[in-house]
Amino acid sequence: MNRCTRTAAAALLACSLALPGTLATAATATASAPFTAPAPGAAPSTAAAPAPGLTRAVLPAPTGPYALGSTVLPLVDRSRTDPWVPSADGRELMVTLHYPAARPGGGRPAPYATREEARLLAGQLGPAVPGDVLARTRTHSRPDARPAPGRHPLVLLSPGFGVSRWTLTHLAEDLASRGYVVASVDHAYESYGISVPGGRTLTCVACTALGEGGVHGSVVTSTRAADMRYVLDRLTGPRPAWRYADVVDARRIGMAGHSIGGASAATAMVADPRVDAGINMDGSFWEDLPAEGLRGRPFMMLGTHDAMHLPGGTDTTWDRTWTALDGWKRWITVAGSEHFTFSDGPVISRHFGLPQPELPTDRAVAVTRTYVAAFFDRHLRGAARPLLDGPSPANPEVHFQHR
Repeated sequence: MNRCTRTAAAALLACSLALPGTLATAATATASAPFTAPAPGAAPSTAAAPAPGLTRAVLPAPTGPYALGSTVLPLVDRSRTDPWVPSADGRELMVTLHYPAARPGGGRPAPYATREEARLLAGQLGPAVPGDVLARTRTHSRPDARPAPGRHPLVLLSPGFGVSRWTLTHLAEDLASRGYVVASVDHAYESYGISVPGGRTLTCVACTALGEGGVHGSVVTSTRAADMRYVLDRLTGPRPAWRYADVVDARRIGMAGHSIGGASAATAMVADPRVDAGINMDGSFWEDLPAEGLRGRPFMMLGTHDAMHLPGGTDTTWDRTWTALDGWKRWITVAGSEHFTFSDGPVISRHFGLPQPELPTDRAVAVTRTYVAAFFDRHLRGAARPLLDGPSPANPEVHFQHR
């Protein structure tokens, strides 16, 4: 079955990029589960309008012991030409840092998204999702709170194609509450809308390049790997962009991503030895690993439990990558999950009454947080995490492949 006919898609091309070779068929597919999106330029949805006075959503509370701080860093790498808009003044990135704070802060929580970012994504979700309400989704971090003392491992997060970094906020906040600094990165021109300094909005030029221009998905993964290299330089190098950068432990760095952001984690590890461990959450791999694999570094594939991402499934890139991985590795599938299970998609879908997958929202959030945190605890902190050794009665949805 074509992946786009049975997964929730926040953007048509986010769905089409789930599997190499589906770009042509994705344009005619229909999304049938949570986070439904029409094709760009399609007629307006006939779904019912939202009820008057719809309240804002609230992200699930983080589970770790730390209070949370956050800050937004606009970065521009002028040493590179942007592949989507070569006339741009360098490669522009927006980074949200979530981190453990010294104490709970006062004042309002940090914004979830800008109004314009939320409006553009909501336009793909249909009239049941008002952009202004989506933008007001309640988070749990306080802007620019003072970090907790000590040095903390760093986790890079990369979103799915067509969606923004803030669609991974519940995971970023939870990791930060457990003692990680988390850098969620928006990659220029690869989202329906990214707000940048100067009141500008960068829209998805790459959507057209891949959907109609025939550009291969490896351009996205290799570009994102270079983006992450630059982010690491600016967070751990001699002239850090963040005033509290000394809390980042540059010896312990991981990366995770959703969809093509997860595939980019493997590409980033190939390109940059500073990335010690990686996770691909339900993304097909657009580049094969080299003969030396990841040079012994750990990697986890976390995906749907279906014909796509079971061994021998329709996404053959998982079988190829599994064979090429040369260090500690896990292939984990989650029964009842959909493509956007591993993002904020389930929370947004439940709140706005969009179609729900078989796996309930609370379980989707808990499973994603639990296994991602266990992986980084084990490989960035050296903590024993028996949860990663095999099936657990506490998580019956989780299946281990190739044990």
